Amino acid sequence: MPPNPALSAPVAPDPEPAAPHITFEAIRKVYPGGVQALHAVSFSIPRGGVFGIIGRSGAGKSTLLRSINMLERPSGGRVLIDGTDVGALDEEALMRLRRRIGMIFQHFNLLSAKTVRENVGLPLKVAGVPAAEVRRRVDELLDLVGIADKADVYPTKLSGGQKQRVGIARALVHRPDILLCDEATSALDPETTHAILGLLRDINAALGLTIVLITHDMAVIRAICDEVLVLDQGHAVERGPVWKVFGAPKGEATRALLRPLQHGLPDDLARRLQPEPPRHGGHAILALRFTGETHPEGLSLASLLSLAPDAKLLHGGIDRIQGHAQGDLLVAVPAAALRSAAGRSFSPDSIKVLGYVADDV
Repeated sequence: MPPNPALSAPVAPDPEPAAPHITFEAIRKVYPGGVQALHAVSFSIPRGGVFGIIGRSGAGKSTLLRSINMLERPSGGRVLIDGTDVGALDEEALMRLRRRIGMIFQHFNLLSAKTVRENVGLPLKVAGVPAAEVRRRVDELLDLVGIADKADVYPTKLSGGQKQRVGIARALVHRPDILLCDEATSALDPETTHAILGLLRDINAALGLTIVLITHDMAVIRAICDEVLVLDQGHAVERGPVWKVFGAPKGEATRALLRPLQHGLPDDLARRLQPEPPRHGGHAILALRFTGETHPEGLSLASLLSLAPDAKLLHGGIDRIQGHAQGDLLVAVPAAALRSAAGRSFSPDSIKVLGYVADDV
């Protein structure tokens, strides 16, 4: 019997991981006066995703972002785009590269004396693109960002969100494969921020470009990013998928940035909390932490009741990030039931007794 080709064919090797789109190799930046903004920062950004860089003021975020297109030249190390050392390019090659890298800014940087159409088309006009092609491409982009009806309006007549949409359209005129966002939503109200982040996510999906954004707001990272790097005083202190960094932050800088999004102990409970159980009755207050590892699909109500038949959910919340349910809950159980509750099959990533309250909750 002849051998079965399907059985005798060699097994195909696993595909090689995709080459990174942007790579930072030991990037340092020292400003005049000896102020060091970046300390040997090394990491890579994959192609086609949304990558966030976060840190407090002075962490080095803007310096790192602007090193990608050499608006800030590092004092040491290399930035590679598709394996090419950006810092080694001559002026002509760097200009060509910059056309592949769009950039949007916190304060929009629009020319007030030019209309929306003229602002968006200006980079093409400077590059010598024929007028008919400029108009066609500008109209296409204004439609993409949802302001086609504002083409002949001047920036002073636009809202902050509309101005940022103009900035996004202008950043896309050269059909870049990288889009840099320098605190692009910091000047916007929460509702407009949500809309702009949704637009950026749609553009990422539709055009397949790599988006790199910097922010000081973890809510922005949670809303749009696939991966995040945390900078602290010029050092890269943490990096990973957003759900992992949010669920189990490793560094104090990351925990501090996440604190505004977490559900802490309410003041009224904190005032009543005692370190020891009351002699008669009372409740133990438990903090339950879910990182997304043990309960990725969510938390059943039955599992909460397994703590004690009359357990009470007091405070907290569960978020869903990249398909992983995670968050913090405060639960009260009768102090007398605490010993048996601890032995039940309930497995959040961490469970902690915060203290006791003498009366009902």
